[in-house]
Amino acid sequence: MFSAIKSNGIHGAYSVGKSLRFRSSASAYLNRSSAATPTNTLKWSLSLWVKRGALGVQRSIIGANISAGYTSLSFLAGDTLRINFNNGTNAQLVTSQVFRDPSAWCHIVLVSDSANATASNRILLYVNGVQVTSFSTANYPALNTASEWNYNSSAQTLGTAATEYFDGYLTEVNFIDGQALTPSSFGAYDTNGVWQPIKYSGSYGTNGFYLPFSNTTSTTTLGYDSSGNGNNWTTNNISLTAGTTYDSMTDSPTVSSASVANYAVINPLNASGGTYQDGDLTWVSPATDQKSALSTIPVTTTGNWYCEITIGSKTGTYWNIGVSSSATAWVLRAQYRSDGATNVNGTTGSTWASYTTGDVIGVAYNSSTGVATFYKNNTSQGNLTVSSLSTTQYFSCSSDNSGGTSTYYVNFGQRPFAYTPPSGFNALNTYNLPAATINNGALYMAATTYTGNGSTQSINNGTNTTIGTTFQPDFVWGKSRSAVGNNGLVNSVVGPNSFLLSNSTQAEITDATVVSSLSSTGFSVGNNFLNTNATTYVAWQWKAAGSTVSNTNGSITSTVSANQTAGFSIATYTGTGANATVGHGLGVAPSMIITKKRSSTSDWGVYHTSIGNTNYLLLDSTAASASSSTYWNNTSPTSSVFSIGTADPVNANTATYVAYCFAAVSGYSAFGSYTGNGSTDGPFVYCGFRPRWVLIKNASSTSNWFIDDTSRDLYNVTQNRLFPSLSNAEATSPVEYDILSNGFKIRIDSDAGTNTNGNTYIYAAFAENPFNYSRAR
Repeated sequence: MFSAIKSNGIHGAYSVGKSLRFRSSASAYLNRSSAATPTNTLKWSLSLWVKRGALGVQRSIIGANISAGYTSLSFLAGDTLRINFNNGTNAQLVTSQVFRDPSAWCHIVLVSDSANATASNRILLYVNGVQVTSFSTANYPALNTASEWNYNSSAQTLGTAATEYFDGYLTEVNFIDGQALTPSSFGAYDTNGVWQPIKYSGSYGTNGFYLPFSNTTSTTTLGYDSSGNGNNWTTNNISLTAGTTYDSMTDSPTVSSASVANYAVINPLNASGGTYQDGDLTWVSPATDQKSALSTIPVTTTGNWYCEITIGSKTGTYWNIGVSSSATAWVLRAQYRSDGATNVNGTTGSTWASYTTGDVIGVAYNSSTGVATFYKNNTSQGNLTVSSLSTTQYFSCSSDNSGGTSTYYVNFGQRPFAYTPPSGFNALNTYNLPAATINNGALYMAATTYTGNGSTQSINNGTNTTIGTTFQPDFVWGKSRSAVGNNGLVNSVVGPNSFLLSNSTQAEITDATVVSSLSSTGFSVGNNFLNTNATTYVAWQWKAAGSTVSNTNGSITSTVSANQTAGFSIATYTGTGANATVGHGLGVAPSMIITKKRSSTSDWGVYHTSIGNTNYLLLDSTAASASSSTYWNNTSPTSSVFSIGTADPVNANTATYVAYCFAAVSGYSAFGSYTGNGSTDGPFVYCGFRPRWVLIKNASSTSNWFIDDTSRDLYNVTQNRLFPSLSNAEATSPVEYDILSNGFKIRIDSDAGTNTNGNTYIYAAFAENPFNYSRAR
């Protein structure tokens, strides 16, 4: 059925082949009674992999009831995670971290050890191998308090507590009775720093069990315990009937094959309303004009993609199915309407067969040509061609303008297709995505936190990564966090003993104590503004070539250190005061260029592909983008050179300059724009990776530049901002956005820096790992 494009090259030795979908709309759950005498009611460990469905509503993963109350692990309406012991009377923990990434899997380990003398060690929570330590509520159980979950003959439930039915997917559920274990019993980091499942090999205890959900002989066998204990579970409202209710999925946290991987679902974060449920494979459109639900994986990624959408009920006039670039704008889309009408970007086309409730509409999309072929119950209806291949497109369902609602059941291949896909077309999952050039962003870009000592010290850029990856940086950008201090920028082409300040127009300053040297593991600092005693810092670092070459591609000869793999180069040159070109060494056109005159004062010039070659921004300024041919000579960069006019920040006669050039690398870096909507349900930005570092600037209006990174913001929501154009200390409000497995989501309304309605924002982002195998956090 499937033809894999290519392997992503990071398959682990252990494969998780199945997951079980829990449909909240069906009140689906599993239940059993615990052993009459568990091994140890005070000490136990629960490990499970979860992929969330419906967000913003209270849903429980586990529950247990006895006469005294209940124990539960639940996502609350605010998308935090809550642990309740005995109705919360004996213990309750609520995370500060929010969990609202429906696009990928995460691993949760919950440990009870109420005999521990230290109260805060009596309940331990881990996510993706890392202990959660920040809680908005933290009431720990009294010494030797038993929970209902592992109590004598307690009624255990999986997928609910009371009537809080979970919506999403679970797999690899391990419960260990009598041991307080760490995540290393259930998972490990691979060589790219990605947390992966491993097979648990220890003992389970009397009440322990293991649910892989792999026995699909019947709904009864789906709940069988594979630990050897025979602690089987009863499934309730779980279906193995072919069609839209089929709940045994090949959606998996391991990227194992063309049919076993992390699958696309309908993305509630890239949305315009409606109801998302059944593991985000069911969408009920809102009763508003022309809104869409889009897949979490775009189809404009290289490849040929197939999905099926089964038609449900409606109160409006039409169903609409196709390919779309936006959840709100009725543009750049190809649609097949239920009355047979077709439409591309607002232009009516051919009339095909009508469709109605129960019909299966197949869509096969060729990303290289932009041609979408539509099928009704396996009969081809014809082709529609998307006109803009450069715009990100998604499989979509859309409401009509009649004020009614429509229901759609979507299948990207995680359950059996109703019909065999056309030859050469693939299921929309992460295995079938093109292999990333860079599997681990930490090899080329780092965000390293450290504390100054007021003397000298060496900063290792691998100390904040789980696998200790290090590299020799060619560009170091340091900034104090806890105190006012300049942004200091040094590079290997000029030499580490000279630096510039992004928040100043000052000329280059020579001081060997700022960054005294660059090494294979990081850099060294002296007693200066990047190493004040007890002040906290972050250093953002990029790897270029480590050496330089003379580049004669442009009319001005430049000295270049270029890393074509990572799409980053540093070029120094001497201005002529006349229109010119400068070689950058990347081999592809850069998407962003930052220039600074070194020899005397000037602003920092910024080219960004989203504002074009007639406009510029200033990194040291809050100003909106402005138009001038004197910056980029109204000429876009090519694969070999970038063009400059006569503006002082880019090309004064005899002045010396540095240019930092960045090109987009799929799965590692992205440069684009989004339009603010002035809502707390702000824009979703697809990057194709989980970002490590994000830079944002309002191009339409006056505002600061903002930088966030995941070394300072360890969990969502991000709120620790630094400013390239200011010496200010780190700001903690307002909240900005969530870092996601495939991009980021703006979470603040009407902030000029990130989300004023109708304003255009440019961004640059660099990855932790590509979406091929990144985790939700």
